[in-house]
Amino acid sequence: MSAFIALLRKDLLLYFANRRAVLMSIAAPILIAAFFGSLFGNSDSKTAAVPVAISDLDRSPMTGKIIAAMKADSSLLVIELAPEEALAQVKAGKQRAAVTFPAGFADQASRALFGGGKKPELRLDYDPSQAMALPMVRGILSQHVMAQVTQDVFSGKSPMLKDMRTQLDQDSTLPDERRRDLIKMFDSIAKVQEQGASGPAAEGASAAASAPASAGLSMPFSTRELEASARVETRYNSYSHSFAGMGVQFILMMGVDIGVGLLLMRRQGLWLRLRAAPVSRPVLLGSRIASCALISLIVFMAIYAVAFAVFKVRVEGSWLGFAAVLVAFSILTASFGLLIAAIGKTPEATRGLAILVTLLMVMLGGAWVPSFVFPEWLQTISFFVPTRWAVDGLDAMTWRGLGPEAALAPVAVMLGFSALFAALGLARFKWEE
Repeated sequence: MSAFIALLRKDLLLYFANRRAVLMSIAAPILIAAFFGSLFGNSDSKTAAVPVAISDLDRSPMTGKIIAAMKADSSLLVIELAPEEALAQVKAGKQRAAVTFPAGFADQASRALFGGGKKPELRLDYDPSQAMALPMVRGILSQHVMAQVTQDVFSGKSPMLKDMRTQLDQDSTLPDERRRDLIKMFDSIAKVQEQGASGPAAEGASAAASAPASAGLSMPFSTRELEASARVETRYNSYSHSFAGMGVQFILMMGVDIGVGLLLMRRQGLWLRLRAAPVSRPVLLGSRIASCALISLIVFMAIYAVAFAVFKVRVEGSWLGFAAVLVAFSILTASFGLLIAAIGKTPEATRGLAILVTLLMVMLGGAWVPSFVFPEWLQTISFFVPTRWAVDGLDAMTWRGLGPEAALAPVAVMLGFSALFAALGLARFKWEE
């Protein structure tokens, strides 16, 4: 045990003696985590409006109202341009989408509302690199177009219903029963409009009766949006996930450095010299694994200390579960470094391959982008990667605010991978190059 402690102390002193390297190992994940946290946005930060260009070739009162409603929508940043200029700005990346209202849009849209005419075609050009904005633009556009078209049809000021009723009388392609039902509906609407125009005796009642008819159709519900986070009074902090992801990435990079360091020691013959001492093989490699795990834990704690103090990251769940996840991942990092040293031949070739494998593990673990954006097959594969469990475990203990039981599965999986890596590393490790 004294030899084990001496080797462990030696590794710690050598690592922390290089202050510049220690500072970089802490500062790099903090800076990148701060960038990713601000990039994905906090819940208390205002989301940037989507820039959209609109070209109005119809120049009708209806399209004017639609454009005015879209300009008033806080989710969009609307600018009116000619069609050619709007398309050029979308191609240049200055606008996310360009909407073109064709000539005759108002007349055709009103007639097509009941399926009685050809539907006008709205042209919607969008930036393929910003395709996620397309559904939002399409939804907002549909909402405002529907509201204004129905307002125009049912307002009583437009002769559209009367013209459509006349066309129905002359349309021989419709079944008689359907034509009678549509004519009856138009007659009922016309009767309501006449009553709204003449009004009841009380002027206030007339205003109340006519208001809904002139407003057009609208969404038949409202939404109350609540964050499903740890506490109702605590808003989601995006830095919680970014510090988990970047911490996992850079701590795992330390494992690569540890593995390459073992290969360098073998090249220099240090392992043969240590083997000459009365120290067993498990003590030599075990002390190295223990020192790597302890260094990883200290650096991870320093990263989270800055996250707590500066970026207001909080452990909303279990502190015990949080500590268990950190310890399990530190052990995983150390065993991963030993595995790299066991299967690597030269330090130069091993470093490049190990970094590639590490980056793939980090990407699949959801450290860079949340795993829910992955395709379904890739999400399934990510559960076989230990970094996915590390990130999910840290998320569960911080912003999700889950109990210690939520840390059991991530800790068990990481310790299982650690045992596998350590067993392979001990079995395949070569003392001479």
